[in-house]
Amino acid sequence: MNEVERFLDHSYYGNSLWQWTIAATVLVSVLLVTLLIRRVIRSRYQRLAATPQTELMELPLKVASHTGLLFLVIVSVYAACSVLSLPPKLAKLLLTLLTISAFWQAGVWISTAITSWLSLKQQQALAHDRAAAGSFAIITFVARALIWAIVLLLTLDNLGVNITTLVAGLGIGGIAVALAVQNVLGDLLASLSITLDRPFVVGDAIAVGDFNGTVEQIGIKSVRLRSVNGEQIVMSNADLLSSRVRNFGRMRERRVAFTVGVALDSPPAKLQKLPAALRSIVESEKSTRFDRAHFARIGPGSLDFETVYYVTTANYGTYMDIQQNINLRIIEMLDKEKLELAVPVQRVWQQATAGLEAGPEKT
Repeated sequence: MNEVERFLDHSYYGNSLWQWTIAATVLVSVLLVTLLIRRVIRSRYQRLAATPQTELMELPLKVASHTGLLFLVIVSVYAACSVLSLPPKLAKLLLTLLTISAFWQAGVWISTAITSWLSLKQQQALAHDRAAAGSFAIITFVARALIWAIVLLLTLDNLGVNITTLVAGLGIGGIAVALAVQNVLGDLLASLSITLDRPFVVGDAIAVGDFNGTVEQIGIKSVRLRSVNGEQIVMSNADLLSSRVRNFGRMRERRVAFTVGVALDSPPAKLQKLPAALRSIVESEKSTRFDRAHFARIGPGSLDFETVYYVTTANYGTYMDIQQNINLRIIEMLDKEKLELAVPVQRVWQQATAGLEAGPEKT
């Protein structure tokens, strides 16, 4: 028994074998317990994530399930070393290692929490706000970049780097970098402008110069449109905002103006009835609001009646159906009233020569 005690009391690197045994036990116990807790948390989170509704504890469990193995190992090693007598430099090194790993693990937790929360808010907002698809993606990118920048600075500070001088140096170097990547930064700032100002959102039909299509994605550098022909159009954010954008998705109603030209020899009595007849035809269509119908002008080859009305929906198919019905009823009305549409006619008048040229005078 005395031999066992003497064996356990034998010193290794300033600690007895008994102390090393206790440290190993603490290391294995802490690691196994934390791994078991992480496994239970992940199992619980997977069951909650499988349900269609969002539970109260789903987000905290998701964050906790992203605990890294390396962090658990470092925590276990630090807990085991707490029962040992270590040199000051080694103890300081372990504390620095634990602090840095804690910073990076906290960065993972916070990044996961923000990303998951913004993703949840995006899904909830998409039902009534299509701008969320673009804005939440950019906000997530900016938030994650800020989190990891802070984590990196804290890591360098714990490693003994003077971050004040580093930040000042980065500020000077940042000017040169900004000049080199000014196009990329311009697109990034333009994406933030699109997110905050919302000139258009995902799902809007827009026209930019000669290009038009439906907005599919608002990215950090570019906006993707799906044209009416089916191909995808990719435009940089800066170029897009520097152009005039026509947003058909914000159209609440469509103004329609058309002209009916009848023949010049139409009877005046029938011409007087034409504005009222045009009004009756327009008002007979649903989803329309009549504005006016007038004998607008006497043209060189027609008597022009101008009609203006509004389609109270932005749907282009509905507008074309209404306009088609109105055109057909106008043709029927003109046929019934025996009025003819004006046909371009060119008249040529010829005048005969009054006499013949005189011959040469005789002497």
